[in-house]
Amino acid sequence: MANEKLSPGALPTKAKPKRVALYCRVSTGDQHLETQLYDLREMTKQRGYEVAHEYTDVISGARAKRPGLDELLADARRHRFDIVLVAAFDRVARSVRHFLEVLDELSHLNIEFVSLRENIDTGGPLGRAIVVIVGAIAELEKSLIVERVRAGMRRAKLEGRRIGRAPLDIDRAQVVVDRRAGMSLSQVAQKHRISRASVCRLVKEPGGVKKPSVPQLGNERVVPPTGSSNLPAAA
Repeated sequence: MANEKLSPGALPTKAKPKRVALYCRVSTGDQHLETQLYDLREMTKQRGYEVAHEYTDVISGARAKRPGLDELLADARRHRFDIVLVAAFDRVARSVRHFLEVLDELSHLNIEFVSLRENIDTGGPLGRAIVVIVGAIAELEKSLIVERVRAGMRRAKLEGRRIGRAPLDIDRAQVVVDRRAGMSLSQVAQKHRISRASVCRLVKEPGGVKKPSVPQLGNERVVPPTGSSNLPAAA
């Protein structure tokens, strides 16, 4: 009934604590993951969270593939936790763009993101606003870089400078001749200071080297004598 009171010994049911995933990364084995984990565990206790799993990586921040981060995102898609807690932004992503991609995926999965050093919590309106500002700044930076590159290319064209890699300055016909003469790919590449792939490409190009033509007299074809025939000529 609506007016039914709790018995004197009964206690109200407590809300289930939020499940949190801890993520830590160090670049080399000389650094210690426990330094980050200790602070994150303490923060988890203070907020009354329940640690669902701890994900770690010992890998450079420039690497796109990270076993720990990949496992975290896979478990996020299975909704195995409600919050991701990290020591700092740079522990998560190799660039601002990568960071925003990770953050956007967590947002679509309704998973909060909390950073200890930057004191950012996307569970609140201020945290979400800061993330939007960071994304806008990253997009602006990307546009400025593209514009600077285009301006540099326009200036280079006006000054008559070549844009892109210079063409190979080699004797293409001699490369083909050397290869057909029996030299190996490595030998030809070393002689002309090019790669083996370039040797293969030049040999396969049409019209590389024409085969020597057989001399003719009038309308008759002259067959050059061979040293293998010692038979006397017919009378």
